[in-house]
Amino acid sequence: MIEPTVTLPPTRVRRRPPPRSRDTVRWPVLAVVFVCAACGLVYELELVALASYLIGDSVTQASVVLSVMVFAMGLGSLLAKRLRCRAAVGFGLLEGALALIGGTSALVLYACFAWLGESRWVLVAFSLAVGVLIGAEIPLLMSLIQRAPQRAPQRVVAAGGGASLGGLASLDGGGPLGGGGPLGGAGALGAGASFGAGGKGTGGVAAGRPGRPGRTVPAGDPEDAAGTVADLFAADYVGALVGGLAFPFLLLPWLGQLTGALVTGAVNAVAGAVLVLWFFRRDLTARTRALVIGVNLAVLGVLATATVLVDDFEEAARRAVYGERVRVAVHTDLQEVVVTGGEEDPPDLYLDGRLRVSGADEYRYHEALVHPAMNGPHARVLIVGGGDGLAAREALRYGDVRSVTVVELDPGVVRLARTDPALAELNGQAFRDPRVRIVHADAFNWLRGVVDQVQERYDVVISDLPDPGITSSTKLYAQEFYGLAARVLAPGGRLVVHAGPATDRPRAYWTADATLRAAGYATRPYSAEGRAPGFAAGPDRADRDSGTRHEPDDWGFLLAVRGDRPPVLGLAADVPRLRSLGRRDLAAAARRAERTRIPGLPPSTLVHPRYGD
Repeated sequence: MIEPTVTLPPTRVRRRPPPRSRDTVRWPVLAVVFVCAACGLVYELELVALASYLIGDSVTQASVVLSVMVFAMGLGSLLAKRLRCRAAVGFGLLEGALALIGGTSALVLYACFAWLGESRWVLVAFSLAVGVLIGAEIPLLMSLIQRAPQRAPQRVVAAGGGASLGGLASLDGGGPLGGGGPLGGAGALGAGASFGAGGKGTGGVAAGRPGRPGRTVPAGDPEDAAGTVADLFAADYVGALVGGLAFPFLLLPWLGQLTGALVTGAVNAVAGAVLVLWFFRRDLTARTRALVIGVNLAVLGVLATATVLVDDFEEAARRAVYGERVRVAVHTDLQEVVVTGGEEDPPDLYLDGRLRVSGADEYRYHEALVHPAMNGPHARVLIVGGGDGLAAREALRYGDVRSVTVVELDPGVVRLARTDPALAELNGQAFRDPRVRIVHADAFNWLRGVVDQVQERYDVVISDLPDPGITSSTKLYAQEFYGLAARVLAPGGRLVVHAGPATDRPRAYWTADATLRAAGYATRPYSAEGRAPGFAAGPDRADRDSGTRHEPDDWGFLLAVRGDRPPVLGLAADVPRLRSLGRRDLAAAARRAERTRIPGLPPSTLVHPRYGD
């Protein structure tokens, strides 16, 4: 008996949207690589800059950040293997995490410094986290771009029973660049082969893209992978270039360190989310799509809130670092300048968080720095540094001084010393004296340019600089700089150098002495007692407040003249009345410095700085 045939009504099959071809997604992926690379380099530079400001010793901080971050990038590349099967959602979440961690890194680092007093380990942690996330980006993007078919799928039926090309070349299986390969999570040719369903059928079609003339490059061909890798790394390197230039020339001047990092994080989050949610939405389920959207919206909300509150945060952190009596806080083109103190108290001046001038006892430092060098002809005086005007104040106390040239790199410091009532009163309105000439320039480059043009040599050269260390001012403690200074000294002229605390950092102090002698000077070391400003190390509130940190209790100086005979350590016959320095004090100052002598130290040069040893 033949059963009657039952005809069912046709059902409507809902087809999934076809995947985007590789040519369609290639350029969006490269654009996101470009943006992410720029953001990643901004995070690196932000950590280096802030660490140099908060901790000091810029070379050490840059080495720590960059080495830890590069190591972490390798870890990130290995860890990305576990996400290749879910490359789209993994990349979306990874960019959200990177935007949050990188964008808030400056805020958290500054907060730890301000309220905890220690930020070194936090710096290492952020460098490690950011490096891991950056290192995972390229492998995941490689997986995404390899998943896309070479061209939009077409239904091609092979004469020998072949299957559709769309099903065969979907790149979902494991091939040379697939789940088992080193670069991505996609397969080279999917679950099937490059021919029809029968494997050796004559009617199958292979997926490929045009290569060299007369040749087709299959999807799994190594040359195709090499081209993809070359494109990704080219976009990565160009993005890094743009990020590296944008940080010092756009973000820092316009937004500052904190806001600049937050804005960079927001751009990072938007770029990653747009790529995944639009161009790779076919790889997301409803649940993973909601997860990516929710995470990135939460990250953007955190970054936006922090951006709105960043000024209040910065003010609170500044009070935590400097105390409640912050009178002036300005960001110049080069550094942060803060003046503290009450209306009736002498001001304290901080440059990039380091106590540069303590108004209560600055006269001890400046009298010891200037007046021994004025023992002899002193009509023309050159001051290197000294933007606070206090060394100029002491030099101008001699009536026969005809000119004082101050070479200061930061015009903002000079402007504040001239206009702030407390600082101007402290420096005796030195910058309003007609004998004072101010030059805003790098002292090394300025000396190098004028050394053959100066018609009158200087009788006294005063080096009023921060402590020697591996910083931007290290070249001003180099043998080459002292050689330039010797060429502008008049016969019998004196050079005096502030060389850091002789008791607390004797190696740096005597390295400066060895450097002067290598440059052709004879030296006379001496020191002055007092509560030394934190020139080199910067404020460390945790140690300072607990009393566990040993503060330097002296300033070390080196008086030098050209030749083999050391200068006489004394005071001029017309020396003005001094509050802390007498003729008897200088002999004791010389003996105190000599007790710390370390013989046999090599000089410091531009190509081999020794002050960090």
